[in-house]
Amino acid sequence: MSNIDKSKLPSHIAIIMDGNGRWAKNKGKARVFGHKNGVESVRQVTEGAAELGIQHLTLYAFSTENWNRPKAEVTALMTLLVTTISKETKTLNKNNIRLHAIGNLDNLPNLAKKELLSSIEKTSNNTGLNLILALSYSSKWEITQAMKTIANKVKNGELNPEEINEGTIQSNLCTAQFPDPELLIRTSGEHRISNFLLWQIAYSELYFTPTLWPDFRKADLEEAILSYQQRERRFGKTSEQLETPTNA
Repeated sequence: MSNIDKSKLPSHIAIIMDGNGRWAKNKGKARVFGHKNGVESVRQVTEGAAELGIQHLTLYAFSTENWNRPKAEVTALMTLLVTTISKETKTLNKNNIRLHAIGNLDNLPNLAKKELLSSIEKTSNNTGLNLILALSYSSKWEITQAMKTIANKVKNGELNPEEINEGTIQSNLCTAQFPDPELLIRTSGEHRISNFLLWQIAYSELYFTPTLWPDFRKADLEEAILSYQQRERRFGKTSEQLETPTNA
C-alpha cells in the first residue's frame, strides 16, 4: 500500500467477481462452496477500498443471465445474499460504508429484497465508501430501460428528440448518481466484460488477473491500482496534448 499514490486513486472501481465455481471444483467441492468463500473476498476488497479512500466500489454480484443457472445454485446464492447482508450491515456502519444496489431488484426473492432494502436504509447516512451491488443486473437491460424512459418522456411531450444527448442517456441509467468507473477489474483469467456497465466503462482502464475470486485479497486490489496508476489516460488525446498546460 505504501507504493500507491493517494493523489492518483481511481474514484470508482468496478469488479467482475469471477471464478467461485472453478475455485470450488479445484477443491473437489460444490460450486456453492466457492460462493461462500467468495464472501471473504468481498469483505477484504471493501475494507481495502475504504482504507485507501476509494469513493465508489461496484461489485457484479449476480447478473440477469445468472437466473439461468441450476435452480439449486440460484436458491443457494439468494440465501447467501440474505445471510451475508444481514450479518455485514453492522460492519458497514462501523466502517462508514453506504450500501447501494443497481439492477432489476424486483426479480429478487422477497426476503432477499427486504434485507437488501433494509441494509440500504440503515447505511444511508454513512459518508464514506459507496458500495454498489449489481444484482439481477445486465447492461443491455439497463440501457433498454433507459431508452424506454426516454421514449416515454418524448411521447408525453416532456422531451424533444433533438435534445437527447449523452447526458440524457447517462441520467437515465441505474448509475446516474455515480461517476463512471476509472478501473474495471475481472478475476479468474477471463477476458470478457460479460454485459457489465457497457456504457459506463467506455474509458475505463481494464485489469485482468488469473486469480480466482475466493483468493482475491487487499494485496490483489492494491496491485490492480498500481497497474492503473502506471497507465496514461488520454481520453482520445495524444500524450503531447496531455503534457501541454491547458492555459498555454
